[in-house]
Amino acid sequence: MAGKDRILILGPTGAIGRHIVWASVKAGNPTFVLVRNTPGSNNRVNLVKAANPETKEELIESFKNSGVKLIQGDMNDHESLVNAIKQVDVVICAFGRLLIEDQLKIIAAIKEAGNVKRFFPSEFGLDVDRHDSVDPVREVFVEKARIRRIIEAEGIPYTYLCCHAFTGYFLRNLAQIDITVPPRDKVFILGDGNVKGAFVTEADVGTLTIEAANDPNALNKTVHIRLPKNYLTINEIISLWEKKIGKTLEKTYVSEEKVLNDIKGK
Repeated sequence: MAGKDRILILGPTGAIGRHIVWASVKAGNPTFVLVRNTPGSNNRVNLVKAANPETKEELIESFKNSGVKLIQGDMNDHESLVNAIKQVDVVICAFGRLLIEDQLKIIAAIKEAGNVKRFFPSEFGLDVDRHDSVDPVREVFVEKARIRRIIEAEGIPYTYLCCHAFTGYFLRNLAQIDITVPPRDKVFILGDGNVKGAFVTEADVGTLTIEAANDPNALNKTVHIRLPKNYLTINEIISLWEKKIGKTLEKTYVSEEKVLNDIKGK
């Protein structure tokens, strides 16, 4: 019986990448990561740091101890990128939104390597082909959609994974600005708070990404993670929090018109 596919994770020390690495190891896939010989950044957003406290150095040590194969390389070094890709079957990119354009370098390297069975571009949010967003996030979705079209035009086997709202970002602080823990006194709610959203832990994103990588039925498909019991409105989430702390929060509802005007800077 053939062994499991070898998986390369790009962006392995990021908020999502680390969970994909751990899930790949747990699933028994030979796991590879591309790492640069540079220190980790201390400039992470407070909320991201709170949800993912491990430093780059701690993660690298954890990967080593788990049997992950570390490949020294750099996204801007085409030869080292091709060399890394030639060693695996599946490539999963977990870059942050500021590096979306750099996936063109991955696509070029995958084409040259010629051996990749599946490429997961950096998605892990809303379905960029099915949304009704406004700038500035719309620009990110347009850029991600362009990457999809290039992947398809190049004939690269793919899976697009959409996981919607991370609990580490949206539940940790009940979607409030500039705090990293849930509020205990008052809360601001955008709109009427009755729109349902799909929430998922970053660890589950890692697990389900690897399940999709090991599932031939996910080939050339867009896969959505929507766990039924995690499909909630912000009002429902706040109600759960109020029951937990035994206290009713003061609620301020911000109208859709004001939210849109604030985004536009009016």
